[in-house]
Amino acid sequence: MELKIIHFYPDLMSLYGSYANVSVLRRYLEALGCAVTVQAVVPGEGADITSADFLFMGAGTERAQRFAAEDFARYSATVKAAAEDGTAMLFAGTAMELLGASVTDRDGDTYPGIGLASFTTVQGKRRIVGDVYGVTALFPEAVVGFMNKCGQIRGVEAPLLTGLSLGFGNEAEKGPEGFHWKNVFASELTGPVLVKNPRLLEAVADAICTRRGISLPEERPSFPYAEAGYAITAEQLKLRAEARQ
Repeated sequence: MELKIIHFYPDLMSLYGSYANVSVLRRYLEALGCAVTVQAVVPGEGADITSADFLFMGAGTERAQRFAAEDFARYSATVKAAAEDGTAMLFAGTAMELLGASVTDRDGDTYPGIGLASFTTVQGKRRIVGDVYGVTALFPEAVVGFMNKCGQIRGVEAPLLTGLSLGFGNEAEKGPEGFHWKNVFASELTGPVLVKNPRLLEAVADAICTRRGISLPEERPSFPYAEAGYAITAEQLKLRAEARQ
């Protein structure tokens, strides 16, 4: 089976090694026997969203985010149609904010998102930086990661993480975080979130394969170093969260 990944703005939106999400997903899908091609999209370049099996955009500075938003607006209708059709996608870090109705920057200027969801983002001068330990309804294991943001995301009706023991949610400390609808995964967790969370990687890959009718083996691909790294991180963050209760 041939699969196609579209990676939006890898030069603009790839803080903290966000590109590794595409790398590890490609490796996982290839381990399942799929042939995977990756199209990197730069501003001004066209992309056939209807041919994609997975869309990805990573984190960028607020300045880069606004530049990306101006170009990404032309994909608004096709990305929303793809989401409705069940295409899997991950928007990590500040890329998540572009899925909503609008983003208001620290100077009070407002610009539109693509309107896939109705939530809005208001950015401030205070940066929220730190580790995250949370839970999701998708699987029993905890989700871990790192966050560096200055925005509060208001009006998310379907969060990806239903609660946090450590970290800041969409609107409040330890509140729900991210956004999940159909096969759209979005979170302000930045960097290689799929490398750090093997079960989330599996959930994204399952969404891709199920939509394409690819049979999934009982024993899934496993990357020992990633599994070991997750186990250590989850244990330490859980202990830190418990100590703060």
